[in-house]
This record gives sequence, structure tokens and C-alpha cells, in this order.
Amino acid sequence: MVIVLVLVALAVLAVVAGLHWYVWRRLVRDTTAAPGRARRAGTAVFVAGPVLMVAALVAERSGAPFWLQRTLAWPGFLWMALALYLLIAVVAGEAVRPLLRRLTRRRAARPAPVPVAVPAGTAPAPEPPEAAPEPRPEAGPEPESESESAVSGPQDPSRRLFVSRVVGGAAATAAVATVGYGTYGVLRGPQVKRVTVPLAKLPRSAHGFRIAVVSDIHLSPVLGRGFAQRVVDAINATQPDLIAVVGDLVDGSVPDLGPAAAPLAQLSARHGTYFVTGNHEYFSGAEQWVEEVRRLGLRPLENARTELPGFDLAGVNDVQGESEGQGPDFGRALGDRDPARACVLLAHQPVQIHEAVRHGVDLQLSGHTHGGQLWPGSLVAAAANPTVAGLERYGDTQLYVSRGAGAWGPPTRVGAPSDITVVELASRQA
Repeated sequence: MVIVLVLVALAVLAVVAGLHWYVWRRLVRDTTAAPGRARRAGTAVFVAGPVLMVAALVAERSGAPFWLQRTLAWPGFLWMALALYLLIAVVAGEAVRPLLRRLTRRRAARPAPVPVAVPAGTAPAPEPPEAAPEPRPEAGPEPESESESAVSGPQDPSRRLFVSRVVGGAAATAAVATVGYGTYGVLRGPQVKRVTVPLAKLPRSAHGFRIAVVSDIHLSPVLGRGFAQRVVDAINATQPDLIAVVGDLVDGSVPDLGPAAAPLAQLSARHGTYFVTGNHEYFSGAEQWVEEVRRLGLRPLENARTELPGFDLAGVNDVQGESEGQGPDFGRALGDRDPARACVLLAHQPVQIHEAVRHGVDLQLSGHTHGGQLWPGSLVAAAANPTVAGLERYGDTQLYVSRGAGAWGPPTRVGAPSDITVVELASRQA
């Protein structure tokens, strides 16, 4: 088993190295006329970037000293996002490259007009008839070489160098702008969404009950106490009746991230704040975090249920807990409840919807997917989850999936903005 894991890791590293080499070739080697300071600087970036990225991942998973995790996290994880969009932009540039070469070839072949001085008062001489072009022997396609001159003049670059610089510059600009804007979107804090969900069994007395759903905050060496405070302030501003923290609160241990999570003690709702574990809690010490959130005033629902005015609220552990004998137990959480009452279930992963349907749940609230976080990650998320984001129906059960408030790895989102969702329950009797 260990040998298989090592071989898989080596294969992944080989693919990552190959893709970095391809992007380096297009953005560094092909845009520099000869080895020199610029090429050396670009090469250093493309060596340091992936090294820091791997080091950041290893430091986080191995529980390295927190100061080291923080040192490596920002450059390493940002490079992860930047490398992805550099690759996408360079691949897209391959379609543009032949068009630019053809355009520059035509411009180079066009003869420049030679001005002729004409004495004042003298009519210009008629232009001689245009001579027929001399026949040229059949030949293969014009070779592209570094020495080809795109335009006249000793300082003009070759056509290939010119095209490489235009395409490479555009690709780098697009990638940096995309990652920059996506990072700003995460750091400024999640936006609030509002969704109304009608429940057939909900009594008139509970009509309009508002649940603030937040998932995937992912407090980490990158997203710390300041980010947690922005999330808390955004939730409290909605003045919900109940707050549901639906897993993946942290990426790290209680000793390291306990101070970052402290603002959660300020969460305020009339019927309290509830918490269920996500898969990342089991990478970070789930038992310790359950006790920590309880100390902060949140109520963990570990395969448990509570009765609220008008409906039952239940929660199950994340699937990842099975590795520690603490997986989801729907029978324990839902087995003896009154089926005539509406039931809202907190479950981190959307894949748990199938068990929810079998147990007659009316609404499941989940996260986990991040909406894909970094496009085209939404395609991967769609392949692994029944719903990536938003509200969908499965039989008599509805599933709402939040994109989450934070981000894992790169503090960056592209095409999947972070959110806090206020779910307003509606009674059909109202």
C-alpha cells in the first residue's frame, strides 16, 4: 500500500513538473531572446513557486509549527491558484498564436512606400505601370526561426519573439488579474444570499423562520481572526432566528487556531447556534474542536436532534468521521422522531442527501463543495456531488448547498463567490 501511494505521489509530481515546464517555456524561454537576467529571474520564479506550493501542503498536513505554516501558506497557496490560471491562459493563447504569426508575416511582406520629392509647381510624373511579380519557385512553408525579422530596424524583434511576448504578456496579465480579483473577493468577506424554502409540514406558527447557514469558513494560517470577525458580523447583521454552522470550520489544531475562532462566541440568534462536523474537522482533531465550539457557545449536533417551535432540527457527523468510528448515524439522529413534524437536517456533504430522503427529512442544509471554488473546479465538484450549489429537490426532500464563506488552500475564488445564506422557511398553510 505504501509503495502504491509513493508511486501515485511521484506520478502527480511528474505531471505538476511537466505542466510547470510547459508554462515556463511559453512565458519565460520563448519571450526572452537569449539567456540572461530576465530568463534567470523567470526561471527562479517557476522553480520557487511549485516548491513553496508543495511545502505549504506538506506543512499543513503534517502539523508543522504554526509560524512555518503561516510563512509558507501565502506564497505557496497563491502560487497554486496562479499556476492554474497561467496554464489555462497559456493553453488559450495557443489558439491565438497562429493568427498573430500570420498577421505579422503579412505586415513584414508589405513593401514600405518610398517618398519622392516633387519640385514646386510641377505636376507629379505618372506612376509607371506595376510590374508583374517575378515567379518564385515552389517551396515549403516559411520557416519560423528566432532570427526572422518581423519589421525592419536593428531593434525590432523577430516575429516569433514578438508573438510570444504578446501572447505571454496577455496570458500573465489575465492570470494575475483573475487571481487578484478572486482573492479580494474572499478576503473582503462573504456576501449574504436569501432563499425561501416552502415546507409542506411546517405549521403556520413557524412561517418565516430564518436560518443563517454558513459552511466552509476554513480558518487557517491564511484566513485568521480578522476573517472570522467579518463572517460573524455578516451573520449577526441578518438577525436570524437560528444559526447553522455546517462543517469545515477550520484547517488546523485548537492550539494554533483557537484564537482565530474566538469571534464565534459573538454569534447571536434567538434560538441559538448549532454546529456539525465537516471532513476537515477530522483532519484537525474533531473531538477537540467539538469541545472548543461548545465552549464558545455553539451547540454541536453529533448524530443528534432537538425540537424547535414548529420543526425538528437534526445534525449528523461527516462521512470522514467513519475513519475514526464517528461517522454519520441517521438512525440515532432521526429514528424515533415524529414523522408528522417538519425536519431540517444539518449534514456537511451533499452526498448525504440519499440517507436523508430515506429518513423522511424535509430539508437538508449542506456545504462542502465551495461551488467548485476555482473554475473549472465546478466541473469536478459536479461529478462528485449531487448538487454543487443552490436549492434542488430529491423526492419529497429538498437540498440546499451553500458555496461556503471561506476557501481551502488558495484564499481565492473564481466563478464561485463565497456566501452566507439566510434560509427562510415558509409554511404552505400561511
